[in-house]
Parts: sequence; structure tokens; C-alpha cells
Amino acid sequence: MADPVFKQKIRRKLIQIAAFGFTNCHAGNFITGKLYNGKFKEFCTPGLNCYSCPAAAVSCPIGSLLAVTGRADLKVSFYVWGFLLAIGAVLGRAVCGFLCPFGLLQDMLGAIPLFKLRLPKALTYVKYVILGAFVIVIPTVLVIATGKSAPLFCKYICPAGTLEGAVPLLLTHEQLRDSAGALFWLKAGILVLVILGCLFVRRFFCKLLCPLGAVYGLLNKVSLYHLTVDKSKCIDCGRCAGCCPMDVDPVKHPRSAECIRCGACRAACPAGAITIGFGDGKKRAGTEEAAEA
Repeated sequence: MADPVFKQKIRRKLIQIAAFGFTNCHAGNFITGKLYNGKFKEFCTPGLNCYSCPAAAVSCPIGSLLAVTGRADLKVSFYVWGFLLAIGAVLGRAVCGFLCPFGLLQDMLGAIPLFKLRLPKALTYVKYVILGAFVIVIPTVLVIATGKSAPLFCKYICPAGTLEGAVPLLLTHEQLRDSAGALFWLKAGILVLVILGCLFVRRFFCKLLCPLGAVYGLLNKVSLYHLTVDKSKCIDCGRCAGCCPMDVDPVKHPRSAECIRCGACRAACPAGAITIGFGDGKKRAGTEEAAEA
């Protein structure tokens, strides 16, 4: 019988790769440096993926929010907010665990066998500050005061935009290389720090900086797709907490805002006390046990 932890890792990786391929299906554009501007760019992907990535088939929800917020008419993007809230209410941060292209990159970096550190819990709140300041408050204030606002998170912070958009476009457009200045090097420095962080802290960007993860995290406690622990089966072995890439103890905090529903804890649990899915956890556990039998 195959190791359940190994099976879980392979299953999740295949879903992540499929989601990455669907979101970035125009890989040929990396050669030409062109951007896909078809009708599907009007829609958002659930995960973080730069609009300016040559391979991108859909838009980034954070970029779309900022594009609308930065208009002088102060329109609210009900479509994007509605999309995010609906996805979050159904899946919560399972989006981060399965559907986010930048999450896949972080998992690949985290798999490199180096010693791992735990990020202090207080730092996990930084992403909520970034969401409030760079995505909501400052852009709105700038539009009121000056009539316009740049997409601040995308312009000054987003490492996904640098890696997926700026670097490929600079490599294929000489005129852009000639005009690259301090802002690009600032963002390149942030990208390097994030990559280094992901080598030593699992899901470093998810934990510390991602405003999209902050939105989904706020909805984790009410999402339909959730993690359940059957305390009557739990043997307090600690394996679930030890294998969690987000440093969550699912026994103590089954609906933690940090949990990405990756299923590592469920696969590692020797007592079958953890279930992940829709509906009642005990019913799901009974169904899964019957299927395995």
C-alpha cells in the first residue's frame, strides 16, 4: 500500500500543476514577449498571477481591484470583490494550497532540503496591514486627494509581478531594459528576499506578505470547505502540527486563518481523526473509511 503522505503530496502537486497550466496557457508568449489580451483576460484567477505575465490567460484579482480603485470616479469593483468573497466563502485558503501559481513556486522552493525556520506569529499579521494599506486605504485616499492612484501593491511590492511579468518582458524588450530604473531594482530586491525567505521558511510569502491570502484567511472560519478534527479519535501524537507548512496546530485551531487546507495533516494522522471537505466531518470520515475498506 502506498504511503498516504506520498499519495497526498502527488495528488496536490498534480492539481497545482494543472491550475498553473490553465492560468498560464500561453507559454509561447515568453519567446515573443507579447501579452495575451483576449476575452478571458476580463476574468480573474482565484490565485496570485500577474496580468503582465506573457503566458497569463486571466487577470490577477489584486491587480484588478487596484485598477478599478485607482480611477477618478471612485468606482468599486463589485465583480472582483464578489468573486473573491464567493471563492473565499466556498474554499477559504484552499485556493492558496491548490490553485495559486505563486504558491506552487513557494512549495518547490520549500522542498529544497535546507533547515527550516518558523516565522513568529506576530509577523503573520503583516499581510493584513498590506491588504488594508496598499490595496484599500492608501489607493482610495490618493484618488480622493489627487484624482488617481497607481496600483501600489503591484507597483512597489508584488514579487509575483516581478518574476512573471517584469523579468520576462525585460528579457524580450530591449527598450524596456534601457528604461529600467530604481523601481525595478527595488522590486527585484524584494523578489530575491522572498525567494531566500521561501528557502528557509515554508510558504514565506503566504505567511508574511500576500494580501490575497489575507482576504481568504478572513473567510477561513466560515468557508464551506473546511478541516474537522474528531477529538474522540485524536491520540495527541503531534504529527499533524509537525508537518503543517503553515505552522498550524489543526487540533487546537482547525479553522485557523493560516490553514491552506493542503491535506498534509490529514495524510499524516495515524488515527484518521482529521477530515477535510464539505459538510459534516464525522460523516465524511465514515464515508472515507468505508471506501478504504
